[in-house]
Amino acid sequence: MSHSGMPHSVGGHGHRASLDRAQVTLPRAGWAARLPLVCGGLGAVLLAVTFLVGKGNPTQLFHSYLVNWFYFATLAVGGLFFVLLQHITRAGWSVVVRRLAEDVAATLPVVALLFVPLAFGVHALYPWAGHEAQDPVVMRKLAWLSEGPFLVRAAIYLVVWSLLGLWFWRQSQRQDQMGALALTRRMQAVAAPSMIVFAVTLTLASFDWVMSLAPRWYSTVFGGYIFGGTAMATFALLIVLVLLLQGRGLFDGVVSMEHFHDLGKLMFAFVVFWGYIGFSQFMLQWYANIPEETNWFAERLTPGWKPLTMAFVVGHFVVPFFFLLMRDVKRHRTGLWAASGWLLLMHWLDIYWLVMPGLHHEGPRLHLLDLLAFLALGLLFAGALAFTLRLKALVPINDPRLAESLAFENV
Repeated sequence: MSHSGMPHSVGGHGHRASLDRAQVTLPRAGWAARLPLVCGGLGAVLLAVTFLVGKGNPTQLFHSYLVNWFYFATLAVGGLFFVLLQHITRAGWSVVVRRLAEDVAATLPVVALLFVPLAFGVHALYPWAGHEAQDPVVMRKLAWLSEGPFLVRAAIYLVVWSLLGLWFWRQSQRQDQMGALALTRRMQAVAAPSMIVFAVTLTLASFDWVMSLAPRWYSTVFGGYIFGGTAMATFALLIVLVLLLQGRGLFDGVVSMEHFHDLGKLMFAFVVFWGYIGFSQFMLQWYANIPEETNWFAERLTPGWKPLTMAFVVGHFVVPFFFLLMRDVKRHRTGLWAASGWLLLMHWLDIYWLVMPGLHHEGPRLHLLDLLAFLALGLLFAGALAFTLRLKALVPINDPRLAESLAFENV
């Protein structure tokens, strides 16, 4: 297959298609070249401003930082989930959007580096590291909830995710150059055990980083709850990325409404999955009526937090459920823009709702540090993603299932 600027002829699965590399490659000059530097530079400056502003209020600073770091971390690790899922299922339809997920997962080393400030905020964030360490319930958990093991586990999660993200990204890049079917088979073979590792590490990370903010509380399905929101937000992010790139004249004739339809269906599926896990968690703990369990929900149903909790349930489940239930929404760019942007916002609100009641008992209170941390980490994440996007073609141009993906139609 030619690697010049000429169209590529792609064969396989009874189809023959032409792919113009210019339609799936970011320009090496202009806005695409400047974006990583601009976003990264502004993000670094805002990150410094965030810590200067929050110097006198470390508790608020680290809570704001955790909300926003965890938000972008779930987007990055969600990209890894998408890549693993497509290789395990040997999916053909998704090939034209899989590279975008690979690029999102390749930002995981940057996300891991941005965790470092949280290592200095353990005592400001987690009651088990301070005043609640003598609580009888918490004391039984201190073998797990101790600062040293906590940081070691965090390093393990982040290193494992980063290595997996970079490995799949690199193998896919090699396939662009070599076109070897053996590389596809290798990625498929590695994906299955990697998915098990992903499931275990994401579950434990959600216990460590979020659930242990309320160390007396526990939920055996909390990892599934975090996973549901992560997967939903990942499909929303992929839709937004494709729409943005198409607005720049890329992906024309490559990503069609058929692909959008499937991404929209998967996004809808995980709206339902998230709602199911969230309701199951609430219903079982309400029915059991154990103080260690119900106090967590009771705090979110106080007069201060209840309006946001109710609005959140409607906004995160009821509204997107009925909106995405309609077929036309999943096949219309405006509908996809609205649904994806809304669900990315709801995912942030979900994490805020999980983290902040432990700090603001009286009710939600948006703080300047929330905004600064979001902008700083968002720009750094965007800069890292822009950097990975421009390093190679936006589509795996030598994937053996590319022709199948280009010719994909919903049945």
